[in-house]
Amino acid sequence: MSSSSAPASSPSAAKKLKVAIIGSGNWGSAIARIAGINTERHSDVFEKDVLMYVYEEEIKGKKLTQIINEEHENPKYLPGVKLPAHVRAVPSATEAAQGAHLLVFVLPHQFIGSVCKELKGKVDPSARAISMIKGVDVRDGDIRIFADVIEEALGVDCSALSGANIANEVAQDKFSETTIGHREGERGRESAELFFRLFDTKTFKVGMIEDVAGVSLCGALKNVVAIAAGFTDGLGWGDNAKAAVMRIGLMEMKRFSEEFFKGVKPETFTETSAGIADLITTCMGGRNRKCAEAFVKTGKPFDQLEKELLNGQKLQGTETAREVHEFLKARGKVDEYPLFRAVYSIAYEGFDVQDLTSKL
Repeated sequence: MSSSSAPASSPSAAKKLKVAIIGSGNWGSAIARIAGINTERHSDVFEKDVLMYVYEEEIKGKKLTQIINEEHENPKYLPGVKLPAHVRAVPSATEAAQGAHLLVFVLPHQFIGSVCKELKGKVDPSARAISMIKGVDVRDGDIRIFADVIEEALGVDCSALSGANIANEVAQDKFSETTIGHREGERGRESAELFFRLFDTKTFKVGMIEDVAGVSLCGALKNVVAIAAGFTDGLGWGDNAKAAVMRIGLMEMKRFSEEFFKGVKPETFTETSAGIADLITTCMGGRNRKCAEAFVKTGKPFDQLEKELLNGQKLQGTETAREVHEFLKARGKVDEYPLFRAVYSIAYEGFDVQDLTSKL
């Protein structure tokens, strides 16, 4: 779906909107680049300068924030790609978010709790947020998407964005699509239209759907399926097996989402970039598939492969598999999702990877 410009009643009509990027990994840096291009392109809507929260670390004796601000490049997570000069790195999430009207959360889901705790009470309650976080929050037998975690913690409207978006390709302006899932009602639609203007370009096409949960869950659960797809690659089972795993995985993703979340739309899985397109991309490439293939071929545990292969990035699929398993176990429904169960059992319980499809 395309979007019209922000309506006259939106905050953009009254004042220019300040943008903050909370996260600076591979995807965070790529999306910060797009945001920086569009804040300059839509100077009637946005303040030009974009602050990006960077977890401070040293690269060859220099602070990463200093390198980014001097060289306009993130050499650790997005090497070789220039960022707009007005995208400025800061080592504090609070500093990045101060006075921001649009908050873009794009960091590994393991860190969202601590970052929200840091930001609580320090963001404008009229601000709007969007979650690009791939994961689910499971606690005490309950499950939540991170858009809801952010919304509850900070008291701000939070949409979600997900799609077939391998970060390096997006950063190189290779054509791709993505999907914004927004809340119902006028404010939800208005938020989506503002984020549409922040992200949509000629080569990064943004669609919208009123389905925050569906978009979020597609982004989280497809990583579990990608682990299974990587297992088939490692085993050398070929394209037929991989396609079967992807189909079964999509059905489990859809069934899980519809069973445990209200308002999820079936078309999110079949008609948006967040659904089938992202599943295909992640199962063909991406870090989860890569590490799962290496897991089979090397026999090394996933935590070691993460350190060896991902250059500081976090592996999402195994962690999400564990969280989903914990949630399903609490409800006595583990056996109803055999692919999810198999990925968990292979990753955490020593289940023979050769038996991946034995109970599908």
